[in-house]
Amino acid sequence: MNLALWLARTAQRLGDQPAIGHGMNVWCSYGELAQRAALLAAWLRAQGIAPGERVGLFLTNRPEYLVMQWGAWWAGAAVVPINAKLHVREAAWILQHSGARLAFCDAGARADLASALPGLALHVDLPAGLGAASAAQAALAQPSDRADSDPAWLFYTSGTTGRPKGVVLGARQLREASLGYLAEVQSVAPGDVMLHPAPLSHGGGLYHLPYVMHGGVNVVPLSGGFEPAEIVELASHWRNASFFAAPTMVHRLVEFVQASGHRPDGLATITYGGGPMYRADIERALRAVGPHFAQIYGQGESPMTITVLPKAVINEAGHPRHGERLASVGYAQPMLELSIRDAQGRALLTGETGEVCVRGDIVMQGYWQQSEATAEAIRDGWLYTGDVGRLDDEGFLTLLDRSKDLIISGGSNIYPREVEEALLQHPAVSEVSVVGRPDAEWGESVVAYVVLRSPATAAELDVHCQHQIARFKRPKAYRFVDALPKNHYGKVLKTALREQEARTGEPPA
Repeated sequence: MNLALWLARTAQRLGDQPAIGHGMNVWCSYGELAQRAALLAAWLRAQGIAPGERVGLFLTNRPEYLVMQWGAWWAGAAVVPINAKLHVREAAWILQHSGARLAFCDAGARADLASALPGLALHVDLPAGLGAASAAQAALAQPSDRADSDPAWLFYTSGTTGRPKGVVLGARQLREASLGYLAEVQSVAPGDVMLHPAPLSHGGGLYHLPYVMHGGVNVVPLSGGFEPAEIVELASHWRNASFFAAPTMVHRLVEFVQASGHRPDGLATITYGGGPMYRADIERALRAVGPHFAQIYGQGESPMTITVLPKAVINEAGHPRHGERLASVGYAQPMLELSIRDAQGRALLTGETGEVCVRGDIVMQGYWQQSEATAEAIRDGWLYTGDVGRLDDEGFLTLLDRSKDLIISGGSNIYPREVEEALLQHPAVSEVSVVGRPDAEWGESVVAYVVLRSPATAAELDVHCQHQIARFKRPKAYRFVDALPKNHYGKVLKTALREQEARTGEPPA
């Protein structure tokens, strides 16, 4: 099926209901959103975009983003959402690898993208006329016919090879993710509100889908991002408002509430995920903000849908195992099987530690044009997540570590290999190894251990990184060492570096 059928059906039933809000104002109704999406689809076809082709979105949050996404789907295209915080060079690689022929981008990125990809059609705004169609144009064609397995969302996630991998999600996966939200996080009724302070290009952006399905309102903050005071005002204005938040956003909201003394009003659910939330932090958030929290654990390859810790469980303070449950990431969602497996792929017993593996229709179809990586990730039908954990006797999953060296900072994934490759391009750098360390504000921060072949300062290396990788991936601290610890095979012992970092007791400078 084509997901745009959800929009078409909601527009038929609830055409006059608000669909998108911008700040405190209604930006368009469902009838208007469907009309603009259909007209954009016709325009895309006129540009030569056939069903199955890819349309890139390299944009910060704004209402037009959703029109572009639904218009691409209406035309039968696959959307390639790109983190707006990425460096233009990184975005260009994703667009090239995905084979996108057309992309929408922010004005500030257009010139550099055009220089990097001269054959790509780039547009900053929606084509003129989509918001003022004539009555004749209002007789809209139905969305293009698509199969469940046709790519709909190509989400590029960083990989251990230093290049991103395009997670292929079709209507089947996105439908499963949406139904999982409705079944396990909360129901949605017409007029319920989803705020979007988190990037629409990421998993939080998928949470707008069940709201379109059921006639809710998707509201983009005027700031385009997360400002605690703004979110509190929007929740109070729109009422029954929910949003997705990385742990660092929850921390900022708690600090604002405690400093202002203004407890949020109008909140329904804050769904947190995308990084570690420690028990003490969620307990503090519950005291400050109230009983509005639910947790999900997932990854791009099984989007937002591996486990859930719903509000009812989080708020059951009298349960004898309440503390253990708060420290977990919840229990398996109903659309998948969850298993803890050893290095040989054998299922482990309750309480044993191993790799978290999942199986079901929600799991990605594979990585775009990377069959070897797909075969490594999906074995015998099971997705190997790379995360290490254990299940208790009630089915609650506790994550212990990541088998890959992923760093999660402020809800964004950072793979050390990307940072290392960037630093190694500096002529003064001989060797480098990047690790993460706990950070009270960001969850984790990036630290680079560097062996120099000629003199260089941390400031010089930081300027170099500015031209190579996204700002949020740059190291917060540089440790200059004479040699990196290695095993007998010459492999750098990152465990030893993390232990050394923990012993320093110094916050990254």
